[in-house]
Amino acid sequence: MNEFDIKASEWDNNPMHWSRSEAVAKEIKSLIPLNKGMSALEYGAGTGITSFLLRDYLKEITLMDNSSEMINIINAKIISSEVKNLRTLNFNLETDEYKEGKFDLIFTQMVLHHVVDIENIIYKFHNLLNSNGYLVIADLYEEDGSFHGEGFTGHNGFNIVGLSDIIRENSFLNINNRTCFVIDRKISETESKQFEVFIMTAQRD
Repeated sequence: MNEFDIKASEWDNNPMHWSRSEAVAKEIKSLIPLNKGMSALEYGAGTGITSFLLRDYLKEITLMDNSSEMINIINAKIISSEVKNLRTLNFNLETDEYKEGKFDLIFTQMVLHHVVDIENIIYKFHNLLNSNGYLVIADLYEEDGSFHGEGFTGHNGFNIVGLSDIIRENSFLNINNRTCFVIDRKISETESKQFEVFIMTAQRD
């Protein structure tokens, strides 16, 4: 059981998770020409908040996550809401190869900083997109490590220039970014801090 299996049952009870997803979904609708003929992949879907917000704008969304408990939460939400165009996939794209089809849009929110090999996952995103397909990444700007605190083994956010270079080197075009959300987080008993979230868009060649 990983940390997100443990967090799954309480995830939707955090208002910030909803506010952040609403901000990301709003930006995706603004920046990407969505249409009902498009198939999408949400990588690291969590409980699927963002996909539920975008479901009426796309033909189908595959919600991929390597946490089985997160997938269980999504499945329960799909059943209760009777949504027909969302499907779940318990899958670890970091370690395995997905060969069941391609997508017109891949989006991911606050997931990339947990991925060990950024170059590898961006390469896989490129291979999973149809020609002219879109990639959308929402994640933390580079920070001092206080967002997760001691013991975190992922990335302390991202340098925008460095991440853009990796994406460009994997044959993506039209790379753009802007701030889309600010997280207020308590980092100690006496101190809180704001962390900015960027949204970056790119298009496959």
